[in-house]
Amino acid sequence: MGGQVIFEANPPPDPSQLPDEILDFRVQLNTKNVLTDDELRCVRAYRAAADYIAAAMIFLKENTLVERDIRAEDIKPRLLGHWGTCPGLVLVYAHANRLIRKTKQDMLYIVGPGHGAPAILAALWLEGSLGTFWPDYARNKEGLAKLISGFSSPGGFPSHINAQTPGSIHEGGELGYALGVAFGAVMDKPDLVALCVVGDGEAETGPTATAWHGYKYIDPAESGAVLPIVHVNGFKISERTIYGCMDDKEITALFTGYGYQVRIVEDLDNIDQDLAASMEWALGEIHKIQKAARSGNPIVKPRWPVLIMRTPKGWGGPKKVHGEIVEGSFHAHQVPLMDAKKDPEERAQLQQWLSSYNPHKLLADGEPNEDILSVIPEEDHLKLGQRKESYASYEPLDVPDWLASGIPVEKGTEASCMKVIGEFLHEVVKRNPKSFRIFSPDELVSNKLDAVLRDSGRNFQWDVASRAQGGRVVEILSEHTCQGMLQGYTLTGRTGLFPSYEAFLGIVHTMMVQYSKFVKMAHETTWRQPCGSLNYVETSTWARQEHNGFSHQNPSFIGAIINLKPALARVYLPPDANCFLSTVAHCLRAKDYINLMVGSKQPTPVWLSPEEANRHCIAGASVWRFASVDEGVRPDVVLVGIGVEVTFEVIAAAALLRKLIPELRVRVVNVTDLMILGPSGTHPHSLVDTDWLNLFTKDRPIHFNYHGYPQELRGLLFGRLNLGDRVTIEGYREEGTTTSALDMMLQNHTSRYHVAESAVRGGSLFNERVQVRSHEIISELRHLAQKDKEYIYEHGADPEGTFDVPKFD
Repeated sequence: MGGQVIFEANPPPDPSQLPDEILDFRVQLNTKNVLTDDELRCVRAYRAAADYIAAAMIFLKENTLVERDIRAEDIKPRLLGHWGTCPGLVLVYAHANRLIRKTKQDMLYIVGPGHGAPAILAALWLEGSLGTFWPDYARNKEGLAKLISGFSSPGGFPSHINAQTPGSIHEGGELGYALGVAFGAVMDKPDLVALCVVGDGEAETGPTATAWHGYKYIDPAESGAVLPIVHVNGFKISERTIYGCMDDKEITALFTGYGYQVRIVEDLDNIDQDLAASMEWALGEIHKIQKAARSGNPIVKPRWPVLIMRTPKGWGGPKKVHGEIVEGSFHAHQVPLMDAKKDPEERAQLQQWLSSYNPHKLLADGEPNEDILSVIPEEDHLKLGQRKESYASYEPLDVPDWLASGIPVEKGTEASCMKVIGEFLHEVVKRNPKSFRIFSPDELVSNKLDAVLRDSGRNFQWDVASRAQGGRVVEILSEHTCQGMLQGYTLTGRTGLFPSYEAFLGIVHTMMVQYSKFVKMAHETTWRQPCGSLNYVETSTWARQEHNGFSHQNPSFIGAIINLKPALARVYLPPDANCFLSTVAHCLRAKDYINLMVGSKQPTPVWLSPEEANRHCIAGASVWRFASVDEGVRPDVVLVGIGVEVTFEVIAAAALLRKLIPELRVRVVNVTDLMILGPSGTHPHSLVDTDWLNLFTKDRPIHFNYHGYPQELRGLLFGRLNLGDRVTIEGYREEGTTTSALDMMLQNHTSRYHVAESAVRGGSLFNERVQVRSHEIISELRHLAQKDKEYIYEHGADPEGTFDVPKFD
């Protein structure tokens, strides 16, 4: 064979050959006679009624109770919705109701497959919660007709669960986040159980895979519990799911490895008995774990329950359509009878399908019969659609007076923004031991916020040093899980903080956007009360990530926030520690916003006293008279700093220009609230035109030294009056490596030399004395920049004194 070596690989193991002993870890229950005959009849009636309503919502605009044969004109012009997951969601909802009615358990229902809105809306109508919040959908014939005919039509409920859906705290349109949200929701809510349905398609996502570890951050003495139900129906839009291809051994091995007790619910002939027994067992296990922890004898590494529920996709719908299998296949995912309006054969199938639920018996005159009502909790506050945690439970924080924590300004004073706010947050934690948490992707100490750990510590129950200590910090190296937990914690009434390296906050970009959509819709309801803001602290910024290199240099999350609905978006770039204190105190008190605070963990000058910082932050921007010529009066040019390090370069440039060309009249402006810059009326914070022109002048050149991408700022400024071509902008140019701090500024044209050059060039247009020296000064500035660059590459460090506080004496 010409010297070729052939290796015989061992064949991969056959999963079906896993040892039978693995199944010993699966929970076995006696499921006979858990429900009485009466209970069984009532639960089945409830399921049939809800399944009927869910199916009818997808198809019918008229004849909503099928009181005669369905005609073409009865069917909606556009068929939208997802039938496949609905029967499973209804099944769980029915048994949650039964369990709540029996035990009085406080419970939230969190739905991963958010496209199963028909199932949830049907159940909400049956329990009367829909009519409570939306009187037009009262529990009568008119309300039911409006629900069915209006679904996924203009003016009706959309095809996904959203903030208009009573009881919801999760939209679910983007899959993968329900489990993290559920764990956040039960933190510091000791009596609450979050019933979380995770679809088997959703279970394939990375965020869900990590969120299975969420219970390891739940202290059963202080918090509630999550009961996950993995709904395995086998198919996504057009393919099998991973979980659907796993047998019982594999599923049991996987979740046992995660640390759960596994119960598989799959007896289709007796599914109600099976699920009733399983949910009662699961709730009993939860109570056992909680009772042990709350009596002072906690179970070390308790094994929480998880249910694996196997049912056919689209269960109860058409078996076959045009000879093709539908029930139990991907064809049931959305609309099983897509041509029912035009195709008489499909219309006949729809008639048969909907009539099979006997709606005339279950919903006579458009009202649920007594069997159905007997399943629903009697007390309104226990109904899944009326839990106050989901819409009206905000607890304002006791926020300390930040001025007492301010840094006195003396010559050369420097402070790390993060260290200073770390001390402040330590006090916030002490004052709010049950309503404030920090969710951090393992960067708290690195970002110099570790003062919060002084008393409270972390809340990692699998660590012997942390468990049962009441820690307020959740650290898990998964931005997705931190974001999900923060969302659940915030939407159930509390306040959180998410600190992160700047470059990696973008990992949760789309999660944040999905959350903003939920909050936007919440604003448009009359019954949802405000909740705390989502608060991000972005540190370890590109300007001081010269040691970690290019991969850690990325300020793009700013742009993600800017693009949100203006009513929600807030971006702050406080220039020093006192301004950061003012900003954090404000954001922790604010409601319903998405706040991004960008700062530095490295020591930087404290430019403003606490009182000055307070006025500056209230204004959002101000002229820094100490760095301006003649306190900024009659300037030739305006220099603007937006961000900690780039503002330092503006101040350094102003000092340099005083020496090199004192005849240039410079006004220095700092912007701490980015949103003031947009055209008047485009954002609640945007300055009116007169105030904007007073700050930036009517006609003088303006140079912005901006922390983010220049294009973001150009977009924000677009539409401002009288800008013309007098604005120049520099910011992060996507240039960087492992280098020095000054070299990062040089590479991205945000250095003092670049700022000064722009100032000279702009000032020369209005000052003849500057004009005659312009070329000479610009040449000298470029020379100085080149000499510094050569020094950096020769010595591996910035020239001594580069970041000393500039002097204007």
